[in-house]
Amino acid sequence: MRLVSAFVLIAMLFSLAWAAEDFRIGQTCVSSSNDTYMPGEIVVKFKAEVSRQQAASALADMGTTLISSNEQIGFRQLAIPAGKTVEEMVAAFSARPDVEYAEPNYIAHAFMTPNDPYYVYQWHMPLINMPSAWDQSTGIPSVVVAVVDCGVAYENYGVYYLAPDLAGTTFVPGYDFINNDAHPNDDCAHGTHVAGTIAQTTNNNLGVTGVAFNCAIMPVKVLDATGSGSYTAIANGVIFAADNGAEVINMSLGGSYNATVLQDAVVYAYNKGVTIVCAAGNTGTSVPQYPASYVQCISVSAVRYDKTYTSYTSYGSNVDICAPGGDVTVDQNGDGYVDGVLQQTHDGTNYGTFSYYFYEGTSMASPHVAGVAALLISKAGGSMTPTAVRAALQNTATDLGTAGWDQYYGYGLVNANAALASIVSNPPVAAFSGTPTSGYAPLTVAFTDASTNSPTSWAWNFGDGGTSTLQNPSHTYAAAGTYTVTLTATKA
Repeated sequence: MRLVSAFVLIAMLFSLAWAAEDFRIGQTCVSSSNDTYMPGEIVVKFKAEVSRQQAASALADMGTTLISSNEQIGFRQLAIPAGKTVEEMVAAFSARPDVEYAEPNYIAHAFMTPNDPYYVYQWHMPLINMPSAWDQSTGIPSVVVAVVDCGVAYENYGVYYLAPDLAGTTFVPGYDFINNDAHPNDDCAHGTHVAGTIAQTTNNNLGVTGVAFNCAIMPVKVLDATGSGSYTAIANGVIFAADNGAEVINMSLGGSYNATVLQDAVVYAYNKGVTIVCAAGNTGTSVPQYPASYVQCISVSAVRYDKTYTSYTSYGSNVDICAPGGDVTVDQNGDGYVDGVLQQTHDGTNYGTFSYYFYEGTSMASPHVAGVAALLISKAGGSMTPTAVRAALQNTATDLGTAGWDQYYGYGLVNANAALASIVSNPPVAAFSGTPTSGYAPLTVAFTDASTNSPTSWAWNFGDGGTSTLQNPSHTYAAAGTYTVTLTATKA
């Protein structure tokens, strides 16, 4: 893309002139090894048949106090009585016949370690074939990526400031589930770096690029200034994103505890058609991390410049794909700087002082994949199922390691250009109606195609063995029964 090429030259000249004072190697926001749960809290979900009044009575009987509740998937965040342990209260609620599950309110931690600037130093973009991919799509503003993290430097508000290199990025309203307000600002620095990889303002003669720079970011704050947050905060953040129009959710966070409340939130978002991309973890082991290990999520491990997996990346049967995560201990490309993933953020303390940092971690790998997912959805016209997004990513990945899938690289390194080339712009979306939908056999039903984006062929399956390739067929059902009709709409 010619504009990108021109920008690269400008960025290179500026970076050579300013490199010594502008580039930073940041400090780790959190350690991913301190998994625990919120003291004095548990999470409880009552069975579906239990009324609100019965649930309230049960909470009172158990001596607990309601902190918050989530109506979409039905969990309650509870404060336990003084003198009781979390383990005791989980056991007590679990023993009740009216309770579906009870568990601690686990804490997740951001996955990452840091570093610094400009496109010529963003080795990770060419590694996944972004320059060619940008010739196919740079995203559309109606495709929203929710950054479920510690917030984003997206606005000037109080002590918080908009990151200069995000000034041209589209933002949609988010929420802060740590402070319970509508200002999900970043007090950790992690979320701003993650958001930059997804949609940093690009072609603005400033700083660095983002993968899907014409897509929109929804900041959702679920981690505090230390990079930690409860599973209920994360669950609420995921549900908020799904309910407010996010097509993609990126979670560069996780913990080693498998909790029903978190899985239910992931399932809720997935069932609403949201593609969920997660960092696999920074444990350097095969210990599963959550939410990445849920089957609804695309789990991303990390590689460095030479396309070998990093020493810190989690691995195992749950890894789906890999992406650049960086390695700040080496300079394999010989550009004079460590091989971290480069984006703009603040230092985690001074929220108006921004620099370009090299970070490393699966936290940095995940947003590369989330950004490519957003480009796929953009090229498809703004709508694409999570299954289709996953297939496009996995089927076109550059195979690394053992042939085929393996536990370190998954299906391989995300290949943005190949993934975008694998789909047709604005594919047809199948839809139809049938009249009548009930009656006595033999019953003739007239079907009317309502598919969009101009399909050129139709394949009907009437559920009783009958088929048709007409656009608007009729079909007679000879026997009584309930039938599921499917339509596949296709164009070249």
